[in-house]
Amino acid sequence: MPNQLINETSPYLQQHADNPVDWYPWGEVALQRARDEDKPIFLSIGYSSCHWCHVMAHESFEDPETAAIMSEHYVNIKVDREERPDLDAIYMQAVVAMTGSGGWPMSVFLTPDGTPFYAGTYFPAEDRLGLPAFKRVLLSVARAYREQRERIAEWRDELLARLNQELALGGSTSPPTPASLDLAFQRLAVQMDTVNGGFGRAPKFPQPMNLEFLLRYYLRSGQPRALELVDLTLTRMASGGIYDHLGGGFHRYATDARWLVPHFEKMLYDNAQLARLYLHAWQITGRPLYRRVVEETLDYILRDMTDAAGGFFSAQDADSEGEEGKYYLWSMEEIHALLSPSIARVVCDYYGVTPAGNFEGRHILNVGRDLPTAAAAAKLEVDEYRSMLEAGRRALFEARQKRARPGLDDKVLTAWNGLALAALAEAGRLLERPDYLQAATRNAEFVLSQLRHGERLLRSWKRDATGDGGQARLNGYLEDYACYADGLLALYQATFDPRWFSEARALADAMLAYFADSRVGFFDTSHDHEALIVRPRQLQDNAMPCGSSMATHVLLQLAAYTGSDVYRRRAEDTLAAMVPLVEQYPSAFGHWLNALAFELAPPVEIALVGTAGAADLHALLQVVFETYRPHQVVAFATPGDEDASSAIPLLKGRVQLDARATAYVCRGFVCQAPVTDPQALADQLKQG
Repeated sequence: MPNQLINETSPYLQQHADNPVDWYPWGEVALQRARDEDKPIFLSIGYSSCHWCHVMAHESFEDPETAAIMSEHYVNIKVDREERPDLDAIYMQAVVAMTGSGGWPMSVFLTPDGTPFYAGTYFPAEDRLGLPAFKRVLLSVARAYREQRERIAEWRDELLARLNQELALGGSTSPPTPASLDLAFQRLAVQMDTVNGGFGRAPKFPQPMNLEFLLRYYLRSGQPRALELVDLTLTRMASGGIYDHLGGGFHRYATDARWLVPHFEKMLYDNAQLARLYLHAWQITGRPLYRRVVEETLDYILRDMTDAAGGFFSAQDADSEGEEGKYYLWSMEEIHALLSPSIARVVCDYYGVTPAGNFEGRHILNVGRDLPTAAAAAKLEVDEYRSMLEAGRRALFEARQKRARPGLDDKVLTAWNGLALAALAEAGRLLERPDYLQAATRNAEFVLSQLRHGERLLRSWKRDATGDGGQARLNGYLEDYACYADGLLALYQATFDPRWFSEARALADAMLAYFADSRVGFFDTSHDHEALIVRPRQLQDNAMPCGSSMATHVLLQLAAYTGSDVYRRRAEDTLAAMVPLVEQYPSAFGHWLNALAFELAPPVEIALVGTAGAADLHALLQVVFETYRPHQVVAFATPGDEDASSAIPLLKGRVQLDARATAYVCRGFVCQAPVTDPQALADQLKQG
């Protein structure tokens, strides 16, 4: 018989709806029951593509004996961390404070008022690897709750004091200087793997925000080492098994230092950020590999991760048919059975396929040498080798499409969609891909109609089982407003439709109204959000930018467009408070570094006036977007367009010269002489 999760929209919670455990979703019903019955709460937090979450579910939550113990002694609550980042942040901080480390599945034991008093992550069904059996933990913690109330109360007070202290935002009030960026580069460079790329040793995560900072630092300083480190990392990742060489897109992380063996889940936020990073690297280097990775990754999102209504799905699982990575693995025999002998030889040669395999007897496709070298070794012309390789790739991809696919988490999350929106919009303009711009525009229309109620965003949307519509739910968090505003600003610069600028500004104003701290910075939840044991404020950038760093970056962009001191002061004060942390631990504050670099640039404001689609305007736009300039904002209006100039102060009073497309280059709203000649515009942009 289904439990209380049966009516939830989260695929992760739905996966547990038929467990024998009497699960509840987080909410007043479960919390009140714990208070009424004076029972501790067992809180389990995970997500749909989490491998060890599935393991613990199979071993323990599907086991009737374990479920009976849980239901007798606890009120049991299951949370999807992707839907409730506030709960995840609070209780992860508690887990780390109590155990020294964290992870998922997160297993936290709470008093009825929601305060944790014991915690861990994965607990096995039987004692092993130094971990106690879950049933033993359940019984021991239940006994402690009955017999050690005074001690638990002391732990409660100590933990709450520690959590509140960690959430305080203090630090310097002095304006940051370029020395902060220099120090961050030096510390990041030391952490780089100069052989395989990336940061540190195994396991290896892509860390796109830190790599993005290195790109920006290179453009700012001319330091070749910064670009070399990014180039090494992006090349090795695109060659390794962490990249899907048949279907495009990146897996979550590599379990080894060489990027060979991935943990096979694919996340929307990883692929959105990496596509944008590779796009910027392509702008700087012109390397065809980087453009190919951008297009293959975004094509993957549009093919496999997009709802018919325009929203982007959250994740694909690592497992299929109960086996991790099965969908992506190949044997030499399978390849030879599908392809002609000559093409099979090329494919196996290029992707290093051997009879022994490189992962549990099968093979993860990866590239060990560049194509010209491989062609020469095979005594084939490069074009012939490439043609045979592409034919083989297409055949393998078509065969793979017939396999049982990994599980799909098809909920749509606003913040993650904002990251994908930004990547598609920017790539659509720079790569001249109208299909990307169309997908980005559809996404904006979808999110702003389906995931917004009045001026407030919602967090999550899921299509109904009937397929006829969907349901949006949960208050939006700071990261939802900030990431989606950033995506809308990218869409504005790709289309120059002033609607998207106005929508981005409205979201920023809502951030200030509902999330701003009265002193400095932001909270992750709105002031009218559900009361929790603390009001969370995530400051570190993790797998994606934290809400505060993205909000700060958005406000800096809007200040450049509008000249608003309200936006600028909030952003600058927040950055000043963060500088000590950013300098000391740069690898944990990658997007903060990018916001800081934007502030210190200072940003260039470019206003264009002309006829849309005209050749003279196109020539100016080519100059504006010909290379990566991360610290510029661009606005456009046709002559006499009062709606655009009233929405975007940067456009106010801009007119054409001699009836020709005209560019105004400004810094701090102090503008140089308007120009109509592309070379003159290029010269102005090179200054400063």
